[in-house]
Amino acid sequence: MPQYLNWSNTPITFNRHDHLDKVVAPGVYPLVVDPIIVNTRLSKVLTDGGSSLNIIYLETLDLSIERAQLQPSAGGFHGVVPGKKALPVGRTDLPVCFGPAANFRKEVLTFEVVGFRGTYHAIIRRSGYAKFMAIPNYTYLKLKMPGPKGVITVSSSYEHAYECDVECVEYGEAIEGSAELTSKLEALAAEALEPKRHAGSFEPAEGTKKIPIDPNGSKRKALTISGDLDPK
Repeated sequence: MPQYLNWSNTPITFNRHDHLDKVVAPGVYPLVVDPIIVNTRLSKVLTDGGSSLNIIYLETLDLSIERAQLQPSAGGFHGVVPGKKALPVGRTDLPVCFGPAANFRKEVLTFEVVGFRGTYHAIIRRSGYAKFMAIPNYTYLKLKMPGPKGVITVSSSYEHAYECDVECVEYGEAIEGSAELTSKLEALAAEALEPKRHAGSFEPAEGTKKIPIDPNGSKRKALTISGDLDPK
């Protein structure tokens, strides 16, 4: 017998009623939503189906959870900090709510908790879409999901998406700049540990020989050439 998931009998569609007055660069801007997580409405939650891990930042949870309540995490992941591997401090299950008071959905999602600063309050990914049976539309910047009284539509705006995107780019550039500075400082420190040399001095190359160039035969004036060359 087939086993149907909850909410699977609710059709979700997009049409011209979802169309904004003007669609700017379809698919370029992120879909940023404002769910209630625990008891707080968060205005900058990125929805991104590229991974199965939901992410939340420790500073977001400072007022609602203690580190002792976190469960052990499965391991590190990439993609949150540009060019770096992120190591979570733990994981936790949190209630997430979408929709108005007259028609809302609440589900419990598992989040990986990270200790560094981010530009978003949290990131809901593939597993969050699946739990809510939600469908994103990156052209209209809307997220739809089944609700107890019909389809719930969560909308964003290009202005808000643009501000979040600019902040994310600036943060990524700052991280890359600090990484480059750290690399330069490490190189200078390594150079400082090498033996000092006098200014203008060079180490003799291997496989060379000196040829006198003074007609009187003085050895003070000589030319260093490769040992494989003929003196003539």
